[in-house]
Order: sequence, then C-alpha cells, then structure tokens
Amino acid sequence: MALSDTPPLAHLRVAPSILSADFTNLGEAVERVTPGTDWLHVDVMDGHFVPNLTIGPPVVASLRKHTDLYLDTHLMITDPAKYLEPFRDAGADGCTVHVEVGETEALIAQMRSLGLRAGLAANPDTPFEALEPYLHLVDLVLCMTVFPGFGGQSFISDVLPKIAQVRSAADAAGLTLDVEVDGGIDERTVVEVVRAGANVFVAGSAVFNRDDPLGAVEGILAAATEERAGAPS
Repeated sequence: MALSDTPPLAHLRVAPSILSADFTNLGEAVERVTPGTDWLHVDVMDGHFVPNLTIGPPVVASLRKHTDLYLDTHLMITDPAKYLEPFRDAGADGCTVHVEVGETEALIAQMRSLGLRAGLAANPDTPFEALEPYLHLVDLVLCMTVFPGFGGQSFISDVLPKIAQVRSAADAAGLTLDVEVDGGIDERTVVEVVRAGANVFVAGSAVFNRDDPLGAVEGILAAATEERAGAPS
C-alpha cells in the first residue's frame, strides 16, 4: 500500500463503562468523567448470552437526558435484532453486536438502516477469522479482553494478537476502523493494547472505583498517548 493510501491514525479515546458506576447517582457519575471523554460505554446483558442481567432502553433514555456524549452501546444479548430499534429510539448512537450470535450481515444492515454506527464484538476465544469477513461493513470492532458478564475481571493478554490482526487487516484494506478493547483496561494494560493497534479503551472499575474518576480517565489516555507517540513509525 502506498504511503498516501495509509489510513489516518484512529483517534485515541477512553470510553468509561457505566457498568461500574453508581447507579443510584448515575447522572453525577457521568458528569464527573465528561471533561475527559466524548464517549460512554453502555453494557447491556440479558442473563442468557452472558451470565448477568443489566440495563435496557429506559436507562439509555435516562442517560440521554443528562448527557450529549456518544453512547457506545454493547449488546451482549441473544436476540439483538429485537432491540436495536428500541435502543436507537432511547438515544444510543452506536450499537455493537456479537459475532457469536450469528446473522451478522443482517444485523449490520439493520443497524445501518436505523442510522446507528455499527460495531461487531468478539469474545476472547473467538478467532480473528470470525471477524475478518465483516471488517469492511462495520465502523468498530470490539475485542473483549475478558469474558463478558461482570466487571472487575483481569485482562487476558492472549487477545493481543487478535487485536493486531484486526488493525493490520483494516490498514491493509484502507479502512478507517475503530478497534475497541474492553476488560481489565487500566494505565498499564492500555499500553499493551495500543501497541497491538487498539484506539478505543473501555474502562469501568479502573475509572469509577477510583476516588478521582476523571483523573483515572486522563491517566489512561495519557498512557495511551505516550505509547503511541513513542512507537516507531
């Protein structure tokens, strides 16, 4: 690929996950991190696809009343087709579905038809080859660096080669693709995922379990920025 064809470097951003926020005072929690980010990550679990049950469209609608941030909505559910429109109507800006659910092309087409930014996620043990056919159809690929279901889990470094494969394939095809990671992200692990090619970093407990959530967001972003700046061209 000629130098002029190389996609621009994807924007680095931290997407704080409200899964770890205080739900009794969610508006205040969001306000505390807003100066340091333009995205919020919203984890939706159905108790079936993953062993936990979280929020639905009403919480997204409540969030939308209190923030103009981009709502990055991660659907860890068995039947996302049924819920894409309700989440769009509630205020989600983008939705991410799991490749393991199946019907991937139809789900991407549905997201496009609803005006949603389209994302595709993969669990830690799902190979790159499951994602590869859809890279040109989506805006974002989410590589889970823990098994989804609960916050506070440890980062799985075995996912790093898959992150690198996604970024390499996207760059080779000239795609402007956000490569997102979720699970165990903090100021240390973000360095590893930036090195692999990720540019969007979901952080929950590393942000909202700290006394200074905004400082935590800024620290993760600073570590990511420093690593990218020091990477060989």
